[in-house]
Amino acid sequence: MSHARAMLLAVTLSFAGFAAVAQSPAPPTDPQIAHIAYTAGQIDISAAELALKNSKNKAVRDFADEMVRDHTAVNKQALALLDKLKVKPEDNGTSKSLSDGAAKKWDELSKLSGSDFDKAYAQNEVAYHKTVNGALATVLIPNSKNGELKSLLETGLKLFTEHQKHAEHLADQLK
Repeated sequence: MSHARAMLLAVTLSFAGFAAVAQSPAPPTDPQIAHIAYTAGQIDISAAELALKNSKNKAVRDFADEMVRDHTAVNKQALALLDKLKVKPEDNGTSKSLSDGAAKKWDELSKLSGSDFDKAYAQNEVAYHKTVNGALATVLIPNSKNGELKSLLETGLKLFTEHQKHAEHLADQLK
């Protein structure tokens, strides 16, 4: 299997959790939505930390710094909101699937180095943000019942859409 096909397969597998939530007969609850969103943010923070550890490319490192900073800030806001609302995030099949897929992806990425790592990381970030943004727009935001949670998710979607554009630009630079 070619490197590009292997990367595409790994990216696809890591997003199986979002596909599952979109096809689920019962829409996710607010505690489940909160956990899914938090998990997605943590996954991107972990990927960025791996990039900071493995990459020497300034553009990749700058992007990774941005991912850590922005996703950490959004996750802190989410946790503060949940504390305020006295809502406990609820683990669910989607968040578990996301974590499992991410673990496989990080294992694959950690075996790469140099420009191979940089390209794979950038491509993964493009695919990941497309998938997360799609899930936010079509599943998580529409099914959120709490106005404050919905507002936080909408703000996150705007920010993460910018991340996607930045990742696309980075991936184009690294071709």
